[in-house]
Amino acid sequence: MDWNEVFLMSNSSPIGIFDSGVGGLSIAKEIRQLLPNEDLLYYADSAYCPYGEKPPEVIKQRVYLLSDFLLSKGAKMLVVACNTASIVSLDDMRKKYRVPVVGVEPAVKPAVAATKTGTIGVLATGVTLSGDRFSSLVKCFGSKTKVVTQPCPGLVELVENGNINSAETEKLLSKYIKPLLEQNADTIVLGCTHYPFLKSKIQELAGPGIKVLDTGKPVARQTARVLNEFGLNNAQHHQGKEFFYTSGKQETVEPVIRLLWSYERLKVNHILLGGISSAVN
Repeated sequence: MDWNEVFLMSNSSPIGIFDSGVGGLSIAKEIRQLLPNEDLLYYADSAYCPYGEKPPEVIKQRVYLLSDFLLSKGAKMLVVACNTASIVSLDDMRKKYRVPVVGVEPAVKPAVAATKTGTIGVLATGVTLSGDRFSSLVKCFGSKTKVVTQPCPGLVELVENGNINSAETEKLLSKYIKPLLEQNADTIVLGCTHYPFLKSKIQELAGPGIKVLDTGKPVARQTARVLNEFGLNNAQHHQGKEFFYTSGKQETVEPVIRLLWSYERLKVNHILLGGISSAVN
């Protein structure tokens, strides 16, 4: 069944948000803060994480499964809280679905505006850095700026496991940040939604003179603008609710979502899309 064909949007419907795992919570938290009355659906595709090491066609297949699932739950719009998924599938999603779609892209434009040395660094996954959308960003906004890119294998997995402050995380971050600083970058872009959960450690390792930028707040503002544009704001004056889903093991993913969401009393539903499905009520 094509859920996109049968679902009718309404103002009280929830916002659907998804990521390859828990990283997109960095976006969802900003949306929650800016839009306290909206209900949120969040899907962490943890069984297939990380996306950054998978072929584009596999990522796109997962994106469609997640989108269809969130629409089946009544989502009035979709937020792709994943740089890799946005790079690979955002254009096609906007053609395929009738609901509004908001994506995320590395903060190259504000980084170019902020740099004093004329050099910015971008930490991201390999798929994001090799994608056409990222190349277009650099060509459009960074043609007169030196853009130093750094793939960061292993960081996503550490965040997925809740290893935010471990010695292993600090060692890996040092390894990835050092080449950026050696090339005189004074602004570092966090090009993956998992990385804002490491932002304080990245800032500490980079030093006080280095700006560290992520896209959580801009994506939340864009989400609000799109809701206004389509007249989809929830007019009810109640505190919005959150509903969490994952393709990963509930006993593994739920404690990490609790940690990153900073809220103890939540439940994560285990929905394995594309395989055996089970729901925890």
